[in-house]
Amino acid sequence: MLDRLVEYGRQSGLKPEPGYKVKLVHWAIICGSNGDFLSVAPLGQQQGNRNSGLQFTKAPNLTQSQMTSGPKNCRHFLADSLAVVTLLGQAKAGEAAKAKHEFFKDLLRLAAAEVPSLKGLAAILDDPATLETINAVLTETGAKPTETASFQVDGVFVLESGEWHDWWNSWWQENCPLKLGKDLQPDLLTGEPVLPLTSHYKIAGLAGTGGQPSGDALVSFDKDAFQSYGLSASANAAFSPQSAVEYSEALNMLLRENSRNLAGAKVVYWFKERLPSPEDDLLGPLFGANEESMALDAHKQAKRLLQAIRKGERPDLGSNRYYAMTLSGMAGRVMLRDWMEGGFEELAASIDAWFDGLELADLFGGGKIKPPRINSLITCGMKPKKPKQQYSDWVKPVKWEAAHMWKAALNRRRPIPRSAMDRLVIAHNRAMVSGEYRNEQGKIASPALLYSRMALIKAYHIRQNRLNGQGGQTLHYALNENHPDPAYHCGRLMAILETVQNLAQGQVKAGVVTRFYSATAANPRLAFARLISLSNHHLDKMQKKESGRLAGYFKGQIASVMNAIADNFPASLDMNGQSLFALGYYHQLAWRKDQNQESPQTISEDRSRADD
Repeated sequence: MLDRLVEYGRQSGLKPEPGYKVKLVHWAIICGSNGDFLSVAPLGQQQGNRNSGLQFTKAPNLTQSQMTSGPKNCRHFLADSLAVVTLLGQAKAGEAAKAKHEFFKDLLRLAAAEVPSLKGLAAILDDPATLETINAVLTETGAKPTETASFQVDGVFVLESGEWHDWWNSWWQENCPLKLGKDLQPDLLTGEPVLPLTSHYKIAGLAGTGGQPSGDALVSFDKDAFQSYGLSASANAAFSPQSAVEYSEALNMLLRENSRNLAGAKVVYWFKERLPSPEDDLLGPLFGANEESMALDAHKQAKRLLQAIRKGERPDLGSNRYYAMTLSGMAGRVMLRDWMEGGFEELAASIDAWFDGLELADLFGGGKIKPPRINSLITCGMKPKKPKQQYSDWVKPVKWEAAHMWKAALNRRRPIPRSAMDRLVIAHNRAMVSGEYRNEQGKIASPALLYSRMALIKAYHIRQNRLNGQGGQTLHYALNENHPDPAYHCGRLMAILETVQNLAQGQVKAGVVTRFYSATAANPRLAFARLISLSNHHLDKMQKKESGRLAGYFKGQIASVMNAIADNFPASLDMNGQSLFALGYYHQLAWRKDQNQESPQTISEDRSRADD
């Protein structure tokens, strides 16, 4: 796994070294070549009230253990937080804060003795009036003490200059050397005998998943339970400083540039060979977000790529592989939740199957819905998040399901978790009775949740049928009048009876769905005996109001569905059957909208699309 990370970093042009790391800098203190202060400028793109920062690929860096074991009040060189560089927000700074500020300036003075371009930088920070001016500008523009600052001299960022590298290499190795083990061990990446690094570099970017803002350790052995064979600390997983910085910087780069949220965790993925085009990336559209506009095309692209690979037209993809890690943080450690890898051809086939399963008729007509994002599918069976509830706390109950849903998306031979389906059915039944999907006028107000639930039901059954060797074509994106399961047709019948009531009586507060949906989905034989009798009353009323054309049409519809059920009216339905009941109900309603507007079935239609 880590060797693949290192391979990715090298392939991406990453050349990490101990003593350096990629750093994000938010502010530039701009100076002239004579050491005069000129201005302060934000770096990166403006994002609301904050600037995104500018990334520097080779900034000086010390690990936390190096700073702890190094000189007193040790700080980073050339780039540090504004609280350290300019004492921003430290109006009543104590001795410790001032000492860190002084150490930062001392490093500038020491380096300037060998690097002429750094002369004068410490003097700028020494001048109280200049420092006050800098902090006034920073405060006015909303800078945070935790944001990072560095210097620009005559239009050149000092972090991009190589003039100071030799001095820095010498200084940190003498004053803050990395701690190494005493005994030679084989490096897990190279196999070469090395003195292992005792404390590894931190992995950043997992703060939203339980990790620490300062970063978390992927390799850590600070407890007896984590150690084996009498080895202590990092000797249990030996890495040289170079190997450790390579894997950590590669993973940090992935978390910065190619990570996705997955129900309170982070997914990073990459390919053995870089993809020729962003359109060849079939994983991004699963998550929506920036790829949401691509979602409809992603299914077509998966089919096209799969056909091209099988025809030998894309040998570059046919020989490629994908790698995916699911990560979260806990108590200062990186938790590797999952690892997946496989061939690109199989990935394309799996993504094609995933989108096939999610195809669903739009409830309001006009074709198919956009495929729901994977996070929407994971959470669609949950109760709504409370206003002040943290997202990570809200999704805790479905983390296991999230992991298996992700595996099912990337591997068409894995099932969609049954627990997700059961949770969804309970939530859907509750929503149908409570009117959760509808506004005050009884119309569908926000179909996104309904779409996710119905798409997942369909995908679940198609996947189960295929895995059980029963084929997967009994469910289509739209209505299937020849579906073999009576539960599906019971749902269709419920939708028709609801329509009959609405046409006969108009929109009522407590219609057949509100009053009888849950009971009918669970015990259809008993419930439909009463509903059919009630429907006959509605049809008689419709017969008197209309010419009889509508009443006759719906009598034929009811008879057709009853014929499909035949003598197989189920006395009760389990969760599996209730999910098919829900899908049959949905498909029947969507079918009405998909018909020609002159059809008797769409006369007096009482639903309209609301803003999603």
